[in-house]
Amino acid sequence: MRILVVEDETVIARALIEGLSAEGYAVDHADSGDTALWMATENSYDAIVLDLMLPRMNGFLVCRNLRERGIATPILVLTAKDGEFDQVEILDTGADDYLAKPFSFVVLLARLRALLRRGPSGTPATLEVDGLVLDPARHRCSRDGTDVELSPREFGLLRYLMHNAGRAVPKRELIEHVWGDDEVDENVLQVYVGYLRRKIDEPFGRSTIDTVRGIGYRLSRSGS
Repeated sequence: MRILVVEDETVIARALIEGLSAEGYAVDHADSGDTALWMATENSYDAIVLDLMLPRMNGFLVCRNLRERGIATPILVLTAKDGEFDQVEILDTGADDYLAKPFSFVVLLARLRALLRRGPSGTPATLEVDGLVLDPARHRCSRDGTDVELSPREFGLLRYLMHNAGRAVPKRELIEHVWGDDEVDENVLQVYVGYLRRKIDEPFGRSTIDTVRGIGYRLSRSGS
């Protein structure tokens, strides 16, 4: 899963990036409101962690602009404001939840999982393709009723492939979304695709992940 962290305080930003990365999320960072708006408009994120007090454009405006543009990505606001009217304003601008500073990282993770479970409006809580079921919020995977244990990176890769089932997804797109780092070698992606095949296909006599020569990989809607 890919998360955008919008925070201009260096210490907090670094802690969030390191903590979320350790949990298996691909994390992008913006340190100003206008940069955040541009990144969230140009890229696809599973959730946004948004500070309110930002240079050049505050979090209220970022949130309102995203919603006006039809971007329904779940937004968790971080705020030093904890008054009743402040909370109302945060939610009225389109945020899905808020967390007052200082906050516990464990609580932030729980709030984030809740938003991911809910997803954008119209997004199913679980993904299902040919007997393969993925529950992103609970980090659970099963096939034909049998649980499949996946590492955070494997889980993120499978989720993106399932979300794009039937489409040939370019290698660089997969790397950017799952690793959040353009410099990751394509051989690393190939290794992880191999891991997935050994876990979700081979034990079940399926062939779900196809290699599309010259492009990348495609998760078939009906494996055989």
